[in-house]
Amino acid sequence: MGQGRQGSGVPLPEQWGELPGTAGRQARGKTGVSGPDARPAEVPGGAARPRTVGVIAPFLSGAFWGPVLIGIHESARQRGLRTLVLRGTPPEVQAPSLAREQVDGWIVIIEFEGLEELARAGIPLITLGARPAEIDCPAVLPDNHGGIRSAVRHLIEHGHRRIAFVGNFAAYDVRERRDAYEDTLAEAGIPADPELIIPCDNNMYSGGRAAAPALLAKLPACTAAVFGTDKNALGMMSAMKAAGVRIPEDFAIIGFDDVVEAQSADPPLTTVRQRFEMMGSAAGDLLASMIAGEAFPPEGVRTANLLVVRSSCGCNVIQNFLDTEGAASDEDAGGAAARQMVELLLLPQPLPPDTPPAAVWPGVTRVVEMYFAALRGAAPAPAAELERAYRQAVDITPDLGTLLATARLLAQLPERRGAPLDAAARRRVEDFLELLRLAIARARLEAETQHVHQLGVLARTNHDVSFALLGGTRQEYRSLAWLETTTAVWGCLALWEDPATRERLVVAGAYSRDGSPVPPDGSRCAREAFPPAEMLPASATDGTFMVLLLPIRSAQRDWGILALVGPTLVAMTGDEGTVAIWGTLLGAALERDALLESLSSQHADLQKAVAIERALWETVRELGCPIIPLLPGVLLVPLIGMIDGGRAQQVLEKVAEGVSRHEALCVLLDLTGVPFLDAQVAHFLGMTRRAAALLGARVYLVGVRPDIATRLVDVDVDVGELATFASLSAALRELAPAGGRGPQARRGAR
Repeated sequence: MGQGRQGSGVPLPEQWGELPGTAGRQARGKTGVSGPDARPAEVPGGAARPRTVGVIAPFLSGAFWGPVLIGIHESARQRGLRTLVLRGTPPEVQAPSLAREQVDGWIVIIEFEGLEELARAGIPLITLGARPAEIDCPAVLPDNHGGIRSAVRHLIEHGHRRIAFVGNFAAYDVRERRDAYEDTLAEAGIPADPELIIPCDNNMYSGGRAAAPALLAKLPACTAAVFGTDKNALGMMSAMKAAGVRIPEDFAIIGFDDVVEAQSADPPLTTVRQRFEMMGSAAGDLLASMIAGEAFPPEGVRTANLLVVRSSCGCNVIQNFLDTEGAASDEDAGGAAARQMVELLLLPQPLPPDTPPAAVWPGVTRVVEMYFAALRGAAPAPAAELERAYRQAVDITPDLGTLLATARLLAQLPERRGAPLDAAARRRVEDFLELLRLAIARARLEAETQHVHQLGVLARTNHDVSFALLGGTRQEYRSLAWLETTTAVWGCLALWEDPATRERLVVAGAYSRDGSPVPPDGSRCAREAFPPAEMLPASATDGTFMVLLLPIRSAQRDWGILALVGPTLVAMTGDEGTVAIWGTLLGAALERDALLESLSSQHADLQKAVAIERALWETVRELGCPIIPLLPGVLLVPLIGMIDGGRAQQVLEKVAEGVSRHEALCVLLDLTGVPFLDAQVAHFLGMTRRAAALLGARVYLVGVRPDIATRLVDVDVDVGELATFASLSAALRELAPAGGRGPQARRGAR
């Protein structure tokens, strides 16, 4: 069972505590040079750590990001390197400061804001998916020109001349594809029409749907289109079919990427297949060479792609991927067929000449043997054995068209060998191929079932994690005990000690499933050393599992970093972005607790204010109604605070008593300090005026604000008889000369 807290007694490396000094830090060489960078890296304190490939990616999941990261990790693992992935853009993850002492080279995917500072760090740097104009570094890119050229030429071969290009031109790849489209039309002597170059808002389905009106307006003159991405093409297809356009009868479409949905679309989408994991693997290989000081292409690498012909372009059948030029000898027929079948699965990546087919697809040899056994009339092939072989094939490529093409390849072997079959042999081969196609269908169905199961696991995991983060206590979610329901084997949540400077991290919680040591709560770490290699589990140190650094943010604050180690953290996320959801929920939980703490603090402050107000009220009540002889014949009654019915009665009695005792002719009721008058209090003021009049005195109101005057009118108190002064000073100026007895005082009342 996993533990939310382990390793209390484990000596801490020097990264935990005060900021480490410069002593013992690895010197960084120039990109791609030999020397110190080719040796095992060191960490403060002299302990060796594995060489590490750092990856900065704005997303961790999806049809592009997930396979790219998996390809990078697999390449690094094969070379004995560790992979550390930071989610975000270079400025968001504070590159190169964050994890600087953990990384020997960087791969930055797509988003290049702030790349200049990373380039100045002095360690190998490459980009993937685009080439930044301002930075001179190698880049890993697909062969956009070759892929689009094959797509446009294919449409031209179908007889199309008015061909549109639709894509999101904010993307580097799509701009390259647009340029290749224009170049290919020029090669064919077809002038490019700017009106047929149609922009999309994004690379997704919604971008294609939104661009549909612009493309529909070009019909029927425009008869075909090439798209910058498959998802743009699929979004456009749904909108065009809704508008009554038949595909491909009225309009031909070719996409780019070969996403999973392309083969199940209606009609299946012809597209340029690029293997994103191949891009990741190429990036990993390139960066590993640079770290080791080996020679590398300064411009970078272009990965191969392939036009996969389905139905949306107007072709009626799946293209025969391997139409060999010649036939192999009888002695070599089995080996040649096995090699061609594996090459078919690997397209567009070639099978190296010195690599045996069984090294890639172990079951291929047995499939070919069973085919030739059927050809000779031997016992029927075991269906279970065929299914086992094709489960392996599905792991190489899930594309159903490619898998079925292996059956077509075997069906064409006799014709290519120039050895036509008799009726009995033809029937045996057809029976075998029927079993083979059934094995393909079952293997593919099993893969889909497993995928659905994984989605169910993800749904349950997300539910459990959401409940723990949003419904659990502060201790529960900070301890990371909720990682028990996930595939993570190790985790550490560290919050910024000072969010303004973001220089040091303070551990708020840690988790270990396998007993690996974890840093204790409250320990501090420099951002450059997080997460320290000494605290990572062996599965991360040896490169088996990927290390993810997930910035935790909310709308109001940058909280810190969540470090995760575990299998399938990227592979299982699909388009659901599971790991990113965890980070978002954790940020929301931290924000919620901060708001609760703020509200609690405000509540405490309000309670203190209420206590002070209550004490003041009690003091006012103790003072009651002070009567101050201000001038001969003039009494001042200062009133402060709220006046309730009891206190109003007290004012009435005190005024009557004061007028009698001091033989006063004027009573100044100072209301400056009274915040509010209700009907009952206003009624008592009227009674006070009448009582004073019976004793020969007149009541004046001092400091009557407009709201109090309005209130007096509303409750039918005659303000005209209750004369007023704007302020006490005004009352003194008017009353002092006559001692409050002459007509001047009466004239001064207003």
